[in-house]
Amino acid sequence: MSKTLYDVDICIIGAGSAGLSLASGAAQLGRSVVLFEAGEMGGDCLNAGCVPSKAFLKAGKLAQARRQGANMGIAPVEPKIDFEAVKAHVKNVIETIAPVDSQERFEGLGCTVIREFASFKDANTIHSDTTEVKAKRFVVATGSRASAPPIPGLEDVDFLTNEEIFDVAELPTHLLVVGAGPIGLELGQTFRRFGSKVTIIDIAKPLARNEPEHSQVLVDALKAEGIEFHTPCTAKEIRKKGKSVEIALADGTVLKGSHLLMAAGRGPIVDGLGLENAGVKYDRRGIDVDDFLRTSNKKVYAAGDVAKGMGGLTHAAGHHAGKLITNFYIAPPIINKFLSKAVTNRMPAVVYTEPEIANIGLSEAAAREKYGDDVRVVHWEFEENDRAIAERHTAGGVKIVARKNGVILGGSIVGDYAGEIIHMLSVAMTNKVKISGLAQIISPYPTRSEAVKRAAGSWYTDTIFSPRTRKLAGIWTKFH
Repeated sequence: MSKTLYDVDICIIGAGSAGLSLASGAAQLGRSVVLFEAGEMGGDCLNAGCVPSKAFLKAGKLAQARRQGANMGIAPVEPKIDFEAVKAHVKNVIETIAPVDSQERFEGLGCTVIREFASFKDANTIHSDTTEVKAKRFVVATGSRASAPPIPGLEDVDFLTNEEIFDVAELPTHLLVVGAGPIGLELGQTFRRFGSKVTIIDIAKPLARNEPEHSQVLVDALKAEGIEFHTPCTAKEIRKKGKSVEIALADGTVLKGSHLLMAAGRGPIVDGLGLENAGVKYDRRGIDVDDFLRTSNKKVYAAGDVAKGMGGLTHAAGHHAGKLITNFYIAPPIINKFLSKAVTNRMPAVVYTEPEIANIGLSEAAAREKYGDDVRVVHWEFEENDRAIAERHTAGGVKIVARKNGVILGGSIVGDYAGEIIHMLSVAMTNKVKISGLAQIISPYPTRSEAVKRAAGSWYTDTIFSPRTRKLAGIWTKFH
């Protein structure tokens, strides 16, 4: 059977966050677009990641809220969990958002959407079962999938990932979670709030890349809810034991649970794409790209999680798509100085537990490694924030890392609404606002975000109230 042939401006593999944003932008600029997707439109974020997890987490937060309030005069009650209704809620949220990512919408924008697996035939052609496409540019945006560490026995045990966890048949009585990163902590806390016993195992400390004092605030909160941690530790073997699963640790501890969730990282989807046919360099960590997301084939780009060292976050994928749209269709051609780099030192990240933990830019350790003594750090704790005191949620605080000239290098926030408050540091870093600018913000009172202003203001405390300034104040008083 002969294949349908296309010759278009841009051909994209993958209808996840990067692919859809890119296809939408290109189509609305009048470009001809072919978009391949073999799985569900919307990719991991819509179907198994950001969207269902946040709906799931919200249900858990509502359950936990009923257990709290005694210190405010509200009698706590143990909530009754209808797990089938919780899953229905998650499914409904996905269905509500799905039309935005649907094949019909993108076809309405002018895209040709082909729901088949596609791969490179050669350096200038992508093909599928029914279609062959030549294009001026190709973008690989296939995303990532859950990966599992090489623990002996794992291949003989049924386990869950984020792709199956929201459809699990019954509420786990004891959920074993391998992975103390964002996914493991978010889902672990929520299942605990639904009534499951939860044990989290990891070879490293929880959230090892975050500021350690802020990670500890979160770990302490999770332990207070009854979550058991074995971190850092080494899983020696995983084995099936009747209807249960066991994890034998290197220290001799044996953990037994009803269900196993693997949340120990993700790997880029590069298999079967025929990248070698196109002369595109890649390995198990993803596709090699430069700062402009170009691969070793000048006609082929990679965006989102599949771009080595560049992805991992939905908003990073959206950022990549925006840069590619700018470089392809808005920046003046040929003049490279107008091209936009996709790399950035201000990519925020949030763990949506309770309390939330958010960070942006360099950690204190990374900043000191890069700038040595030319680094200064300021803090403001929520125990000194009136809104947090009023709401009886004072754990955590704000940490800002900057050079001694006030240039902000990064920051971390742990506490309620940390993911919303981190926007303040993101705006400041984007617009090159120094510590002095943050200190001059007028914050409505009382708000948690005032802690950012107070942290920035503390940069000047020693100077303003120094003996020299006190002496000057005494002198000026005589003339007023």
